[in-house]
Amino acid sequence: MRHARGYRRLNRTHEHRKALFANMSGSLIEHEQIKTTLPKAKELRPIIEKLITLAKRGDLHARRQAAAQLKEDKHVARLFDILGPRYKDRQGGYVRILKAGFRYGDMAPMAIIEFVDRDPSAKGAADRARVEAEEAAED
Repeated sequence: MRHARGYRRLNRTHEHRKALFANMSGSLIEHEQIKTTLPKAKELRPIIEKLITLAKRGDLHARRQAAAQLKEDKHVARLFDILGPRYKDRQGGYVRILKAGFRYGDMAPMAIIEFVDRDPSAKGAADRARVEAEEAAED
């Protein structure tokens, strides 16, 4: 019987899994689309959906609950300032998972997880800004 086996362990300890999903949630909030393995994407979906629901509430307690799960304050700010208002009228289903073939090295099934009404310019925007800042500093 499968009682009390409601999630995938992904060959990680509880602490490692918690850190993994905190980092993946932050990356998804920042870039609005990430590529990962299919089992990780399927486990990330309920975590990110609950964070969006907190952002839709928008009060201080919800912000503190989200900050307890996410690692960086900039991700919490983006979640509450941009993503929460974007999905205010949506009743759920904020992310989609698209299958993306198999990884070359170990044939692991890959997937792309993205927000439904995502901003295409958000993908890699922080990386572009960092490179531009470094180039400006060199000049």
